[in-house]
Amino acid sequence: MSVYDFTVLSQKGEEVSLSKYEGKVLLIVNTATHCGFTPQYNGLEAMYKKFNERGFEILDFPCNQFAFQAREDDEGINKICSLKFGTTFPRFKKIKVNGKDAIPLYKYLVSETGGDKIGWNFTKFLIGKDGNIVKRYSSRVTPAEIEADIEALL
Repeated sequence: MSVYDFTVLSQKGEEVSLSKYEGKVLLIVNTATHCGFTPQYNGLEAMYKKFNERGFEILDFPCNQFAFQAREDDEGINKICSLKFGTTFPRFKKIKVNGKDAIPLYKYLVSETGGDKIGWNFTKFLIGKDGNIVKRYSSRVTPAEIEADIEALL
């Protein structure tokens, strides 16, 4: 099993098979628009621009489970991210990352990285070209601190 075996929902509610990203290096991130870590969107976008043409994708999953810090609907979240931070990477429907309502992708990511629940917004999972998890990063790890790991996988 790998992340390519999962289907998620686009912001418009359409099913998206993650197999469409096969052969790419992925960074999967649960995000929020009103969090102390929200400025990481700037670093994520810079990293996306730097590595996207080489086969790197960021998959953004807004989540409102942590102190209600992503309270807008999907359209509102997209407007904030696009206008305030200029993000251009794929953003999906708002999800839950912990508990019985967590989406299957996040249940898999958590179980495959030791079973510790997602602690906060901007937890990151680096996925290799084969669809397998390479590393999990806490919210405190900035995009700049991950660049060397991404470079090594590309």
